[in-house]
Amino acid sequence: MEIDEYILQHIDPEPEYLYRLWRATNIHMLHGRMASGHLQGRLLKMLVTMLRPKNVLEVGTFSGYSAICMAEGLDEGGMVYTFEINDEQEDFTRPWIEQSPVADKIRFLIGDAITEAPLLGVTFDLVFIDGDKRTYRQTCEMALSVLRPGGFILADNTLWDGHVVDAAYDKDPQTRGIREFNDWLRHDPRVERVILPLRDGLTLIRKL
Repeated sequence: MEIDEYILQHIDPEPEYLYRLWRATNIHMLHGRMASGHLQGRLLKMLVTMLRPKNVLEVGTFSGYSAICMAEGLDEGGMVYTFEINDEQEDFTRPWIEQSPVADKIRFLIGDAITEAPLLGVTFDLVFIDGDKRTYRQTCEMALSVLRPGGFILADNTLWDGHVVDAAYDKDPQTRGIREFNDWLRHDPRVERVILPLRDGLTLIRKL
């Protein structure tokens, strides 16, 4: 869209390493558009710079684009712990993370974050949820259990290309997972929340 191109021309440029990662992701991986990309990547870096978290948890590494963006915004000593449940993606993703300029700020882990993240014994300041849409509610419950009071959760894809309001997707399990998450979160007294219509929805959540 023309407005999208206008936005990209008027924000910070995409770093060359991330541009190469974006291209490689779209060439070599199925569903390459799942990577955060230029606009969301710069937003993630900006949010991390603003919030100044020490420990960040990411659920759903995919190609590593968003983990690198968040690591760019970290202060010295900060760490992104990123979980990817699909071990078949490791051969692609690990070299891109380990060769990145912020490799020392990223710990890449293969496994189910819902069960394994609490075992790290780390209290997180920020959580980015971008994994299996069918388990968003369970993932958020886990995130709240390891997040400090006043910490933030970012949940991606919460408008799901508009499918959340399209009856044609009533039987789609991922759409149903996102709807269940949104409906549950709406009434949760433990948090404040707002949905941004960025790409296909980004929900900002603050733990009270």
